[in-house]
Amino acid sequence: MLLRPASRTTIRSGDNLCVRSRRKLPRSTRQISSAATAAVGEDESSIHYRLPVNTPSGNDLEPASTTRWEAIKTAKPFSSFLTDNFNRQHDYLRISVTERCNLRCLYCMPEEGVPLSPPAHLLTSPEIHYLASLFVSQGVTKIRLTGGEPTVRRDILPLMHSIGSLRRHGLRELCLTTNGISLYRKLDSMVEAGLTGVNLSLDTLDPFQFQIMTRRKGLDAVMKSIDRILEMNRLGAGIKLKINCVVMRGINEREILPFVEMGRDKEVEVRFIEYMPFDGNKWSKGKMLSYGEMLDIIREKYPGLRKIQDHKNDTSKTYQVPGFPGRVGFITSMTHNFCGTCNRLRITSDGNLKVCLFGNSEVSLRDLLRKDNSGNPLDEEAFEALKEVEMNRQQGLAGPNGPMSWAERENELLEVIGMAVKRKKERHAGMGELENMKNRPMILIGG
Repeated sequence: MLLRPASRTTIRSGDNLCVRSRRKLPRSTRQISSAATAAVGEDESSIHYRLPVNTPSGNDLEPASTTRWEAIKTAKPFSSFLTDNFNRQHDYLRISVTERCNLRCLYCMPEEGVPLSPPAHLLTSPEIHYLASLFVSQGVTKIRLTGGEPTVRRDILPLMHSIGSLRRHGLRELCLTTNGISLYRKLDSMVEAGLTGVNLSLDTLDPFQFQIMTRRKGLDAVMKSIDRILEMNRLGAGIKLKINCVVMRGINEREILPFVEMGRDKEVEVRFIEYMPFDGNKWSKGKMLSYGEMLDIIREKYPGLRKIQDHKNDTSKTYQVPGFPGRVGFITSMTHNFCGTCNRLRITSDGNLKVCLFGNSEVSLRDLLRKDNSGNPLDEEAFEALKEVEMNRQQGLAGPNGPMSWAERENELLEVIGMAVKRKKERHAGMGELENMKNRPMILIGG
């Protein structure tokens, strides 16, 4: 079912004009959405990749104070484009910024790696920034950069600073999923960019087992990254550190207790993840150690392990050993799904929107974004050229058969996003179906 076209509210921002797509709703007493806050507080620097749109001319423009009041009056609790048919509000966006990785983890991809997309098929940094700002304008408050391994992207630091600038428009959390190999060298700049959380993938604390599981060396570098985060937190950085450990029967289940004991004197949360099936990872039910079995292993040594209250959208079930500052979590995708409170959307490195990690349906945002650039990648120069075309259109200098206005293109993007979100299923398939379902390798989805 097609969504109704969104109305547009034009906001003056310095010498430019930008658009915010918004549905007209009754005046609400609920908290103003981050989208409305962004619209009211936008400045010229924040529309680096936003294009001006058709606006009334001369005296038809409303005073800034009136426009601000209109923005407040028409603010909605949450974007309908990001709300599915089960009333789940998707305010968490995961963006894969690269398909490359410096490890070859057993559960992620085959030893020989996976075929990588041609560079021209991958999103550019301006495209990533634009999509991030579009989703934030619709109510996304948390963005996580994933991969592959995001720290291997050459411009990861300026990209994070660019996305971090969206905090003034409602972004509250900027997080990273990483294997930690080179994180410690880039961490200071990332914190300056606004980094608030790190999910660090680590499946063993034994250097020899690490080499077996990742097919590479590097445990010392990973531990250096963990220690650097903890050191920065002691100085007040406030980085939420979570260590993700995929547990596989017969391979690393003996690591469960050593990981739990990391929390004896370190304020970390170790999350044990049930082994999940993806293309190329040779998944089998026999290798999967269930949440219940992991709990039994821990409680045999720590019978006082107690449950902690989880937040609504948490993916993990959280526990704590009395007296330990650290915590233990379990991500139970295979045995106890948490689909009912799912608030996550994913954008792959090649620009596809994926509404469910375990779903194989995707829709390309990249192709729609590049439509007016002959399908070519949009770099900063291309965005500036499109901006010039839009300015010429406003001044009546563009021909009638030119490309769609950027406001219309943005609205088309939102319609496509909205339809994809509305098609999201109530829950993903069961274990038996997932085992045989065609899906990308995990590295090509984004962790």
